[in-house]
Amino acid sequence: MREARFADRDQAGRALAEAVAAEAPELVGRDTLVLGLPRGGVPVARHIAEVLGGELDVLVARKIGLPGQPELGIGAVTAGGPPVFDHDALHHFGLDPERLAPAVERERAEAERRLRRYRGDRPPPRVRDRVVLVVDDGLATGVTARAALRAVRAGGPARLDFAAPVCAADAASVVAGEEADGVFCLLRPVDLTAVGAWYLDFAQLTDADVEKALVSPA
Repeated sequence: MREARFADRDQAGRALAEAVAAEAPELVGRDTLVLGLPRGGVPVARHIAEVLGGELDVLVARKIGLPGQPELGIGAVTAGGPPVFDHDALHHFGLDPERLAPAVERERAEAERRLRRYRGDRPPPRVRDRVVLVVDDGLATGVTARAALRAVRAGGPARLDFAAPVCAADAASVVAGEEADGVFCLLRPVDLTAVGAWYLDFAQLTDADVEKALVSPA
């Protein structure tokens, strides 16, 4: 059995925040916008925002699961952007985007619901011409991160990076090569298996947990 490397998301977030500040000191004090992917990415993101002196907010991206195996992500969608699919997976399972259209709309609606709850009446943060860092608690297939990054890129940021405590090596390479200007990962295992396997405590979070992380100091 692999030994977990992180106690929980808070410990991972603190370690990742220190690494980002050390690797990219130009991000410190630049009004960097740090967007956590709910639910698990928000507790990680708040530590990074604290260390960088940036603004913390949320970006909701929802996984589109394989029919019959919803935990296997073959696509993802945000509240406002187009869906992103793993086309190799679609080909492997004999699927096409049209067949997945109902799942896309269902997950888009859920993304909209969560965004309304987390943000309330606050307007969305300004993205154009800012440095933006998208954060999650792990990167597995990369499809959710790709959907999130594309949604942000459409807003015209000056720089767009991604960060997670643990990233599958191949997914990190794809994200770095196609979607983000930079990728920060503390660990890049070749055999990730599952993000939760790298945490001692990887408890499922609630909407209330996300709301608390958004307002509580790191």
